[in-house]
Amino acid sequence: MKTAFLAGALALLLPVMGVAGEYNLTVDRVEIDTGDFVKEGIGYNGASPGPVMRFKEGEDVSINVTNNLDEMTSIHWHGLILPFKQDGVPGISFPGIKPGETFTYKFPIIQSGTYWFHSHSGFQEPDGAYGAIVIEPEGREPFRYDRDYVVQLTDKHPHSGDRIMRNLKMMADYYNRDQQTVGEFFSNVSENGLTTTIKDQMAWGGMRMMKADVEDVQGFTGLINGKGPDQNWTGIFEPGERIRLRFINSSAMTYFDIRIPGLEMTVVQADGNNVQPVNVDEFRIGVAETYDVIVRPREEQAYTIFAESMGRSGYARGTLAPEPGMVAAVPELREPARLTMADMSGMPGMDHGSMGNMEGMDHSNMAGMDHSGMKGMKGMKGMEGMDHSNMAGMDHSKMDMSGGSASDPFYAKGSGLLPEAAAL
Repeated sequence: MKTAFLAGALALLLPVMGVAGEYNLTVDRVEIDTGDFVKEGIGYNGASPGPVMRFKEGEDVSINVTNNLDEMTSIHWHGLILPFKQDGVPGISFPGIKPGETFTYKFPIIQSGTYWFHSHSGFQEPDGAYGAIVIEPEGREPFRYDRDYVVQLTDKHPHSGDRIMRNLKMMADYYNRDQQTVGEFFSNVSENGLTTTIKDQMAWGGMRMMKADVEDVQGFTGLINGKGPDQNWTGIFEPGERIRLRFINSSAMTYFDIRIPGLEMTVVQADGNNVQPVNVDEFRIGVAETYDVIVRPREEQAYTIFAESMGRSGYARGTLAPEPGMVAAVPELREPARLTMADMSGMPGMDHGSMGNMEGMDHSNMAGMDHSGMKGMKGMKGMEGMDHSNMAGMDHSKMDMSGGSASDPFYAKGSGLLPEAAAL
């Protein structure tokens, strides 16, 4: 009788306590074939990207991670809310996972949505140590879909992560293949005048930067779910179906501008959080961000998923199609943009020349700091004498900090974004 009572009590408690799920991951040396080149990298369960890990909101998970490398490793669960000791950052939340050892992560799943996981050790992440996380919600979702695909993006370079860093430290523009030319200088003189052009060039020279410094590394191949443009990852659909695409940017440094020519996208989630649906023709996804969109192809034809790098130096490409092997036209890369001083500050018209005496300043306790006597702020019109000490309650809602223009993809159709989707 007592046994039956205890069994019934446990059955009632299980939904509250969460159902335990056990998962296994190995960290391995793998071969990565981009279609343009083949390189050695690091992956999970023998592949890069690793498996899509699927959890359920409310469950308690145990993830056994075995390190098959000859170096330390770790896994960070990007975006998940969990005890800090399970966060997977060596030297902060735990020591790391030694070669040959198995470490078990244990944490409750208290959210839902699209996330990802990756190594937090050395350059293992850009070398291929990443994967996707999909968490099913406890209740119904506020939108409908018939199919569900992860679209995980990355930028794969022939050089290893540590070699890229070494080259960038030696020369910041080592990988910049789009340097300004003498012809461009004279074009600027013709358009803006000699004095303005020289003054602009000197300002950039003073910062030891270039207008063409839109992205740090060029010469990469963009991948979707581990496949290069020529390998053409394909998601199958039936005409009329609603398809949920879970975009994850797992790149080392590339921001992608994403469009699917011929299809409108409805953004329904940002970084795992539901947002008021907004229709867009294109959106920009930054490093480590996730966006879920729903598309509804009605025609029996192929559609290209085109993820163009912000610097227009490369792209990732996939396809949605009714049958395997179908392809659609791949758009040409657009002209690369040039940075302006507004891009550097986010505050058009800001004078950087008087900011010199802010170097070495300790910003760690600015919450209660009175900036009213800062001489270095006099280049900012209207800022003299202003007390910044109570910025916490300041209403920024009417401040346009974007520095953007009508040519930016987020100022096009569907740009009436609500605060939750402001990162689009």
